[in-house]
Amino acid sequence: MLKRVIGPLIGLLLVLTACAAPGSKPAGDTAPASPTPAPSAGKDLVPVTLAMGYVPNVQFTPLYVAKERGYFAAEGIDLTFDYGWETDLLKLLAAGERQFVIGSGDQVALARANGLPVRYVLNWYRRFPVCVVALSESGISKPEDLIGRTVGIPILEGASYIGWRAFLRAVDIPPERVNLQVVGYTQVASLTEKRVDAAVCYALNEPVQLRAAGYDVQVLYLDRYANLPSNGLITNDRTIEEQPELVRGMVRAFLRGLQDTIADPDAAFAITKQVVPEIGGENEALQRAVLAECVRFWQGEELGRSDPASWRAVVDLLRQLNLMDAAVDPESLYTNEFVSP
Repeated sequence: MLKRVIGPLIGLLLVLTACAAPGSKPAGDTAPASPTPAPSAGKDLVPVTLAMGYVPNVQFTPLYVAKERGYFAAEGIDLTFDYGWETDLLKLLAAGERQFVIGSGDQVALARANGLPVRYVLNWYRRFPVCVVALSESGISKPEDLIGRTVGIPILEGASYIGWRAFLRAVDIPPERVNLQVVGYTQVASLTEKRVDAAVCYALNEPVQLRAAGYDVQVLYLDRYANLPSNGLITNDRTIEEQPELVRGMVRAFLRGLQDTIADPDAAFAITKQVVPEIGGENEALQRAVLAECVRFWQGEELGRSDPASWRAVVDLLRQLNLMDAAVDPESLYTNEFVSP
C-alpha cells in the first residue's frame, strides 16, 4: 500500500448491487443486433490488459459494451479485463507491469505525490459518487442536521474518507462537531438497526439497496457541495510518450461504449448479463436500478474530459488533510489530449 494514503475506493465499487434509467425502454434478454466494427485494416491486434479494481459487475457495463461491439478491436486492441485491488494496480501501472487501470482521481493525486508516474486520461464518472445517507425518520435532511449526530464510515482512508472531509469543508462543519464512527462496509445494517444516524456511502450502492428494500431515505450527494475528480482511465507516462495512438484508441473505444450505454441502458444491460450472469434472475431488478443510477453519474457534456478545477480542488484538499506531503502540480495528474477528436 502506498503508505496510508491510497485506500480502497469507496466501498470497493461495491459488488453487484443495482437499477433502470428513467425513460429507458422495456428490457429484453438479448441486446439488439449492432454492427461490429472491423479491426484496424492491416494491423494485428495488440493485446492489452485493462486492470479494474474489484470484481466483474454491472458498474463496468460501458467497457463490456465496447468490447462486445468490437470497438476495441476496431482500434487494433485485443482487450482483456483483469480485476484486483486499486492500490496494487496503481503500483503495477507505475512499474510498467500494466498499461491501463480504472481508478479514481484522488488516488492518482496520492500516487503521483508518492512518486508514481501515473496519469488520468479519460474522465468516466462526471460526479464523485460519495454521499451521506440517513433514513428519513432520522430528521436529517440537510448538512447542518448532522451536527451532534453519529455518522458511520467504512474506513478512515480512501475516497469515502476524502469525500466526507471534502463535504464537511464545503458546508463549513468542523469535523469534531460530528461523531464519526468506523462501521466497515455495513452501512445498510448500521442504518436500519439504528446504530448510526447517518452513513457515508457509495452513491451507486447503499441508497439503491435501501430504496429497493422499501426504506425512505435522505441522500446528501457530495458533488452538490464539492467538485472532485472521480473514476476514470489511468495510464503511465511511458505509455503516453511511447504509444500515444494506443492511448487514443483505448479512450475512443471506451467513450463509444459509454455513449452506447447512456443512450440505451437496456441493450447495454443485456450485454453485461452475458458477461456477469449473476446480475440476472432474482437480482435483476436491483442490478438494473444500479445501472440506472450509474447512468446519472456518467452522463454529461463533453464525455471523457477532465475539469481542471476539480484537480486543483483535490490537491488543495489532500494538502489540507495532511494526506499529501509532496507538492504536486494538478496539471501533471491528467490530460485531455486523448479525448479531443
